[in-house]
Amino acid sequence: MVRLVDLSQPFSHTSPLWPYCPDISISRMHYHARNGVFTQWISAPMHVGTHADAPVHVIAGELYTHQCPLDWYYGTGVIVDIPNKGRFGNIAAEDLENATPKIEKGDIVIIHTHMHAKYSDDQEYFGYSPGLVRSAGEWLVAKGVKAVGVDQQALDHPLSTAIGPHGPGGPLLPEVNADYERETGRRVIDDYPEWEPVHRLLLGNHIMGFENVGGDIDEVLGMRVTIAGFPIRWEKGDGSMVRLVAIVDD
Repeated sequence: MVRLVDLSQPFSHTSPLWPYCPDISISRMHYHARNGVFTQWISAPMHVGTHADAPVHVIAGELYTHQCPLDWYYGTGVIVDIPNKGRFGNIAAEDLENATPKIEKGDIVIIHTHMHAKYSDDQEYFGYSPGLVRSAGEWLVAKGVKAVGVDQQALDHPLSTAIGPHGPGGPLLPEVNADYERETGRRVIDDYPEWEPVHRLLLGNHIMGFENVGGDIDEVLGMRVTIAGFPIRWEKGDGSMVRLVAIVDD
């Protein structure tokens, strides 16, 4: 018997947004009493909630969403636990090498750090979460995985994104950078010198990336399952919200 487990965060006008994103707007355009139908107009970035980045999102000239084969979004996968990383924790190659179930070539790897439970509109989730660092990205590429999903804000550690001293206008959250340097006695730019290296490693090697994984992920923790998370068929899209699902054969 097949059981479907939702790995998606809910979407609404109150969905948490990255610091540079415009507000989500959901307007009721038609009403039952007036029109006989209920229709809503939605304005939102595609990089909100549980979503998949297209390679072109971070690499000029790379593939758009409509050019990515559906096979990239579907396959056998594992939900691995990387616990106790805490504030600003690095998820490195050795964490993945030692994870259970064992990660195999061709897997869709879903990484569970418990951050999904803190998914909300605050800086703790977006600025202070653990995250993948370069060695993890290199390990995943060498392993030959099909896709990677994280229950955090991005495929990279937050201080390797524009939240840190990277990209136009960075850092987006200078207070987060100041907290890191005060707590560690080290400069952010020394410890996280590259802008989104894991994004570039994975997507540049056509390994799909899912961000903000959540939902009922705890129900399938430590299991090998089938994963599906399809995008909309958006011509020249830079990414897409997805309904990420674990298919469990009981």
